[in-house]
Amino acid sequence: MSIIHKYIIRQILKYLAIVLVMVICIYIAIDFFEKIDDFIEAGLPLSKALPYFIFKIPFIIAQIIPVCLLLAVLITFGLMRKNNEIIALKSCGISIYYLVKPILLLGILAGLTLFLLFEVLVPITLDKANRIWIVDVKKKSLITSKEKNIWLKDNRLITHIQYYHPEEKAVFGISLYYFDKDFKLIKRIDAKKSIYTQNKWLFYDLMESNLDPEKKTYQVTFYQQKFENLNLLPEDLKQVIKKSEEMTFKELLAYIKKIEAEGYDAATYRTDLHAKIAFPFVCIIMCILGTGLAVKGKKDEGITLNIAYGIGIAFVYWIFYSFCISLGYGDMLPPEIAAWIANFVFLCLGFFTLLHAQ
Repeated sequence: MSIIHKYIIRQILKYLAIVLVMVICIYIAIDFFEKIDDFIEAGLPLSKALPYFIFKIPFIIAQIIPVCLLLAVLITFGLMRKNNEIIALKSCGISIYYLVKPILLLGILAGLTLFLLFEVLVPITLDKANRIWIVDVKKKSLITSKEKNIWLKDNRLITHIQYYHPEEKAVFGISLYYFDKDFKLIKRIDAKKSIYTQNKWLFYDLMESNLDPEKKTYQVTFYQQKFENLNLLPEDLKQVIKKSEEMTFKELLAYIKKIEAEGYDAATYRTDLHAKIAFPFVCIIMCILGTGLAVKGKKDEGITLNIAYGIGIAFVYWIFYSFCISLGYGDMLPPEIAAWIANFVFLCLGFFTLLHAQ
């Protein structure tokens, strides 16, 4: 590796570390002041709240690495342009494509690191953080398994849900068990499906069993549709289900095959499966974009303007990427296209920027 490449890599890593620490501190500070009231209301000491924020750090890092890498590239080349280093290198016959080589190497390494974070560390730490929030802060007796079987315990009521679809706000295979003060089953409801609408749960293909205290037998009644009042919101279910980011690629793939075999719609999870590979690739794209924008800029353009460029690009990418993912969730785009289309568009933009810079 040449001296120039080593110098560029060293500078980018230095600014990457600085930006990463700053963004993490800002993120945690905002999250802390937003949620500290909930910890206080739950009567939890600071020693219990700290692990929650610590467990969220790997997930924060995984989310912001591409943006921080983009800013580090812009800052590095912005300073080199300001100090006439770019002009000096060009005058020596060194092309921009020569300078891009170490940047692409960093982008590939960052992408692999990002993928490993989502595969190894984030599923463990995010699961621990969510359990602290649900069990210790919100005081909810919720249990979820890897197969998405959800058990909810309430006052004299136990609810079992086989599968929850967050986009449709629908549950499938739901059973309600009502008990008296002696914990004797007095009522049971089984339904094929239930949708949250009009602030109530509308059950379909429902079977209701009620205990007759005199005959000591259960009277069974069938309904095609029926509203039920439950102390349960879709937001509560979204918090308790094991999310895609809490599963490894292998676990998510196995879960998709399982729910599809049972006849459920897996478009949401298939989109997330492709996104697990597509999102780390954005590190390479941000490196290409950052290099093209920083090198073609004028000397009098300051670092502040470069940072503004970086934040703007990251914001537009995230909006477009999230929009495409939402289309994948809603079956309006195939999962693989929904996950990769934003990368394709911004990769083309990155190559165009590099050509224009040269």
